[in-house]
Amino acid sequence: MTIETTGGGLRETKKQETRQLISDHATRLFMAQGFEETTIAEIAAAARVAKKTVTNYFARKEDLALDHQEEFAASLAHAVATRAPGQSALAALRDAFADAVATRNPVAGFSGPDFARMIADSPTLTACLRGLHDQREHRLAQALAEAEGARPDDIAVETTAGLLGAVHRVLFQRIQALTLAGHANDRIAAVIAAEATRAFDLLEAGLSGDVTPQPS
Repeated sequence: MTIETTGGGLRETKKQETRQLISDHATRLFMAQGFEETTIAEIAAAARVAKKTVTNYFARKEDLALDHQEEFAASLAHAVATRAPGQSALAALRDAFADAVATRNPVAGFSGPDFARMIADSPTLTACLRGLHDQREHRLAQALAEAEGARPDDIAVETTAGLLGAVHRVLFQRIQALTLAGHANDRIAAVIAAEATRAFDLLEAGLSGDVTPQPS
């Protein structure tokens, strides 16, 4: 039994290493020659694997470039679901965003100029990122509804999620814009910290309480 577990662990490690290798080569090629211009065959050749191996690990080409999609889509819902007792959703998300800025978290938008340019120059990746923002807002609405005992389609839930999601979307885009303008991460973090304070303050009055479910 120990041998089987060890073997399984080694196999899983090997799979993760192969996945990372493919992703690293794909990202390098995308940034060097563009997402649309890079083929799966070129990625496979660079990683020294078969084309089928690439598609086995990554179902879509964009998954090779945006390989933290689940973490991104779940980030706001996770902050709400794990907030301290009595803490509002707004306060929890505000704190989580401040932590992300302090650590220069790529999920918040700190991706570096080459990666930011790769996305900005690709219609496919730009559209994919818009979809991820929508997914993140939808999952935030689900988390709010579950936490407050409200219906998922309650107007208060959807409005709250929409407003909070919009702030994060704007701040993400702002970080990307500053990155593309050539600012260093430390400068971006200082600017965004101040702008995030203003943005969240705009919501403070309207979202000062928790979502209250309405009668059916």
